[in-house]
Amino acid sequence: MKKIINAPEAYVDDMLKGIYAAHPDMVKHAGDDLRCYCIANKKPGKVAIITGGGTGHLPLFLGYVGEGLIDGCGVGGVFQSPSPEQIYEISKDVEAGAGILYLYGNYTGDIMTFDMATDLCEMDDIECKSIVGADDVNSHSDPGTRRGVAGIYFMFKAAGAKADQGGSLDEVLAAAQLAKDNTRTVGFALTPCIIPEIGHPNFELAEDEMAMGMGIHGEPGIWNGPLKTSREIAEESLDTLLGDMPMSEGDETAILINGLGATSLEELYILSGDVTDILTSKGIRIYKTIVGEYATSMEMMGASITICRLNDELKGYLDYPVYTPFFCQK
Repeated sequence: MKKIINAPEAYVDDMLKGIYAAHPDMVKHAGDDLRCYCIANKKPGKVAIITGGGTGHLPLFLGYVGEGLIDGCGVGGVFQSPSPEQIYEISKDVEAGAGILYLYGNYTGDIMTFDMATDLCEMDDIECKSIVGADDVNSHSDPGTRRGVAGIYFMFKAAGAKADQGGSLDEVLAAAQLAKDNTRTVGFALTPCIIPEIGHPNFELAEDEMAMGMGIHGEPGIWNGPLKTSREIAEESLDTLLGDMPMSEGDETAILINGLGATSLEELYILSGDVTDILTSKGIRIYKTIVGEYATSMEMMGASITICRLNDELKGYLDYPVYTPFFCQK
């Protein structure tokens, strides 16, 4: 294992110390717990949005904390859920008088954490509502059981914009739901990753193999087989995405081409070009294409393709300005 670290057990906290040191004007931690990651300057009267999840996915989850997006994030160990106490402490710190929306991925440990935090907040008369991202089409046939992966980006954008515009808790929840209902993702892996505390790959793939549908924690996909071309990957992925969320000629979409941590931008743009070409050939209009790393899996090589079917409301949320240590959109 080759990593720029001091000690495997210090991986998460050392990373957080570095972020706080680099961006003290933008983020802070609640109390003494480095893993209670909060916006530095909350906006009075605004619905607070809190997310959380395991480390290893930067910029998901904590990278979305900032102006126009999320207000706090519970930071767990690598691929581990944060604790209910963390979410509770963050909630007390960022709550600004209009209630809290918990917005996070559809994973059992995270659901338990946020449900318990809701109970703690209710004892303090802090109103909380929850919604989970569940965009990974290949993870399950039942939409309610699917994993939340890179498509949660669109939920963050919608909810964050509505909250910053002064929306009520119910309105912010509705904005997140609108994005969720219109977002689908397919992902694939080319290599495993190494969790620092473990020190060895979390699964195995042959040199000429890929895994279609692999989860961001190494969860099994729908098939392992010979590496396909970018065009072939795009075609299979879009067949799956459009089979689950049909779109008609003239419909408008945003595309998110997300790298999993060790895929070059050059490769992502090759994939992006193929996705754009296929969608355009079907008469589907591309409103915006986003290419880069938005939900990673340590140093896993691979990518995901997300489409978000748009209306005027979602386009407004997508264009809304944001400012975090990881993103600046004006």
